[in-house]
Formats: sequence, structure tokens, C-alpha cells
Amino acid sequence: MANNLARLNSSIQKVQLSKLRVSPAAQREMNESRVAHLVAEFDPEMLGLPVVSNRNGHFYTIDGQHRVEATKRWLGDGWEKQNIDCRVYLGMTEREEAAMFLELNDVLSVTAFDKFKVAVTSNSSDETAVKKAVESVGLRIAREKKDNSVACVGTLLKVYRRADAKTLGRALAITNNSFGAPGMTNHVIDGIARVCERYNGELQDEKAIESLTQLRGGVGALLTKAGLLRQQTAQSMSQCVGAAVVDVVNRGRGGKKLPAWWKETEA
Repeated sequence: MANNLARLNSSIQKVQLSKLRVSPAAQREMNESRVAHLVAEFDPEMLGLPVVSNRNGHFYTIDGQHRVEATKRWLGDGWEKQNIDCRVYLGMTEREEAAMFLELNDVLSVTAFDKFKVAVTSNSSDETAVKKAVESVGLRIAREKKDNSVACVGTLLKVYRRADAKTLGRALAITNNSFGAPGMTNHVIDGIARVCERYNGELQDEKAIESLTQLRGGVGALLTKAGLLRQQTAQSMSQCVGAAVVDVVNRGRGGKKLPAWWKETEA
């Protein structure tokens, strides 16, 4: 992709600030604190060259949206008529813009969520597969902690790469149906995914959901139990969540009991 992008036609042009816009799918969200810091320390010589895509007659900022916003606020009234120098690319698609954003920001502090969102737009295979797996069980990827949403994209990618999309979907469905939004956290999702991986073919999803739903204290009780196991075993929190889930499921009525977690781990 880098070589393809490097061959795109570009030039340095003056662009009116009022014509610059942001493509939400190919950019991170605006960080107000960062903009405020840039305004407070503003130096016109440090603006550099924002990277812009001229697509369908509109100028989309690929890299430099915080610097551009800080410039507007520093200029104050009348900023709309001011021009700034930009490196302008022609003929880019939104997908190519997203890919260039990832390349330009590879060494910068970009949140995992922002990178994931832009990677989906650029059609990166892993991120796209994860998004489909999440949506296949009626959930969505969103930063807000609301019902039917999940934000821990790093864990979603880890589970997908360690197992597969089906395992990820199962883990998310069990987690969501058992605990709802409070359960959609890194350790819980990863722990339940490990149970799905290890006991594939033995784990009855409906029984697991029924047992976990009836757990007094909900996900808080599960994490407390996992925390105690971690102190005793020095294993990772996700491993201990998996062990706690197996214990809860085996205490439930009916169904075949799952083999002990720690014996399986040692084997």
C-alpha cells in the first residue's frame, strides 16, 4: 500500500481553511485537550504541511486536523478566509485516505480505537473480520459504554487472531447475554473466549449463559473470584476468569460437567 500511495499525484497548494473538512471514517476523533494545548502554545512556523486529499472537489484532511483546528481558533474571527499551505493529493479514495492516515501516524500516539476505526475504512482484513463477527451477534463497536456495544478493540483483535471469528462471536454472545454492558470488558471477553476455545464441542452456550446469569453479584462476583484465583495461581487475569467461568458453569444444574480448568491448563 505504501508504494501505491507514494505514486499518487501530490503538490503543495494554498487551501482556504473554510474548505477543509474531515472524513469521520478515515480520521481519529477530535481531541479537545490537544487542540487547546496547541492553541496555548501556537507558533505559525510549527504548523507544517497538513496532508489533504482533494476528493470530488472537497478537501479532506488526512493528517493535521488538530493543527488545522488550532489554527482556526488562534486566528479568531475571519479565519474562514485565510489560506494555509497543504500537501494536496489528487484521486484518492476514502479507503486510501484511511490507509495513509495509518501510515503517517504509525509512530504517533493514536488510540487503539481510532486506529481500529480507520483500519476498517481502509478494508484491513483483521479489523474488517472482527467488525463482522461483532455485528453477527447483534452488537456494534462503539466507544460509548452502552447496551449492545463493545469498545475493547485490542482484545477483540487478540481473540480473533488467537482463535477465529466464530469463537469471538460466541464469546461476545455469551458475555452480553450473561452480563450485558457491564461484562463487555477486556478480561471478561478474553476469559470467556478462552473457555470457548478450550471446550469447543463440550461447552453448551445456553447452559453457560443460564449459569452466569444466575450468579449472585453478576460480573463483579465473577471478577472477584477470578482475582482470588490470580493471587493463588499467579496466572493471567484472563486465565483466571476462564477458570471462574468453568467453576460457575459446573455448579449449575444439569448438563455434562466440563473438565477442570487447571488440569487442562497444565496439560
